[in-house]
Amino acid sequence: MTSIEFGTPSTLPPTNGYSHVASIPPGSRIVWTSGQVPIAADGTVADGWEAQTRQVMRNVEAALEAGGAGWDDVFKLTIFVVDTSALATVRVVRDEFINLERPPTSSLVQVAGLFRPDLLIEIEAVAAVAP
Repeated sequence: MTSIEFGTPSTLPPTNGYSHVASIPPGSRIVWTSGQVPIAADGTVADGWEAQTRQVMRNVEAALEAGGAGWDDVFKLTIFVVDTSALATVRVVRDEFINLERPPTSSLVQVAGLFRPDLLIEIEAVAAVAP
């Protein structure tokens, strides 16, 4: 685990489960994941917001592990949703995976759709691993 510094300065509005700023130590190895969707390795698609979010987070975790990183190394999440009606559910599931003491910086983007109409969410992550 790297010594990523997370911050939410008083000059910015309060956050809800994310940090405004992450500072990466020199020499860290950066790991990017592609956007992950709620399709399991066997090709099945989870049903509903909670199940799709959990599958996406598991897929992100598998991608991070393949790159030699883990959730504690994540400093940036980008979350794409087809609508924001289930944002509370997405946050609850996300919080099962991230370090709530050091939440990553995050962006949430509502999109018109993903590459398949049955997909509700896509998430990508960026992590920093100590040398």
